[in-house]
Amino acid sequence: MIVKVCGMTDGENIRQAEKTDMQWMGFIFYPPSPRCVHRKPDYLPETVGRVGVFVDAATEAILQIADEWNLELVQLHGKETPEQCSTLRKSGLKTIKAFSVGSREALHSVAPYENSCDFFLFDTPCTEHGGSGRSFNWSLLKDYTGSTPFLLSGGLNPDSIGALSRFTHPQWAGIDLNSGFELAPGIKDTEALGKFIREFKKMYSQQKQQAL
Repeated sequence: MIVKVCGMTDGENIRQAEKTDMQWMGFIFYPPSPRCVHRKPDYLPETVGRVGVFVDAATEAILQIADEWNLELVQLHGKETPEQCSTLRKSGLKTIKAFSVGSREALHSVAPYENSCDFFLFDTPCTEHGGSGRSFNWSLLKDYTGSTPFLLSGGLNPDSIGALSRFTHPQWAGIDLNSGFELAPGIKDTEALGKFIREFKKMYSQQKQQAL
């Protein structure tokens, strides 16, 4: 089960967060976001995958930043096409396409991306393109019958373990943590983050054992 922590901005905060049992760390390259990295921090993670988060950025710009920051994955939150996703994927970057899920109809837009992305990310609809601090109705995902694995995002916080323990889906691959663990925009409470990730991994491991 993948744990991604997004919206990191500060070198020392990154260093401490990296000590938790996450797999991916996200950096936002969208200037309107309060978590945008306007300059490279003095420390970047060395033991977890680096994810660049973009909104309607040109392919060339994404590839340049990916090279400069040594990104392994890109996460796309705008109106990017399946063709752009495929191009980025062919460049060697794992590609995550985010979708806002406010209704069952919203899932209809997912199908064209099935063969052009490594992962989907299902998030809460909001004008800020993520980091809303609000969750959506996860039961809507029962209507997702695609083959692309997805991350669950939107409103996850230290009190979300119970809800996550009741959620199941054959393509559920991980969670995305952001504003629910912040002391300030872009600064995470690493103690709360570490505790939550440990509890989540333990809960998921117990679920798998019970299913055997």
